[in-house]
Amino acid sequence: MKRLYQSLPEFDDKEIKRILQFGSIEELTILPLSVGEYHANWKTAQNICVELSNHSDEQVRANSALGLAYIARTKGKLEKHIVKPILLEILRNCSEHRNRVIDSIQDINIFMEWSIGEKAIGGLEKHE
Repeated sequence: MKRLYQSLPEFDDKEIKRILQFGSIEELTILPLSVGEYHANWKTAQNICVELSNHSDEQVRANSALGLAYIARTKGKLEKHIVKPILLEILRNCSEHRNRVIDSIQDINIFMEWSIGEKAIGGLEKHE
């Protein structure tokens, strides 16, 4: 499959609501990245990523972690008490996209000056 770079679409609140209710897997995969990059309200973007972290599709879950990393990078704000358990759960339940989740956690740690998931990531890397 040939991969082509495409810039992320920017969704307004009406389109975000539609995607959350009726969106395809492709739209739900892109949504956390888009809101992490572009949404003006970091809390709304965080809430969307948290909601998508429970999705049945692993790629959507992994991208919800990446969306949180985008929020950390672009807004410099996340709620640790909400985000930490979500990220650790995504790390546990995403095997196919685990490296994306690890990269996301490490990026969040850099931008937020946190140190979450280091023991969990270290334990996973020992078993690989």
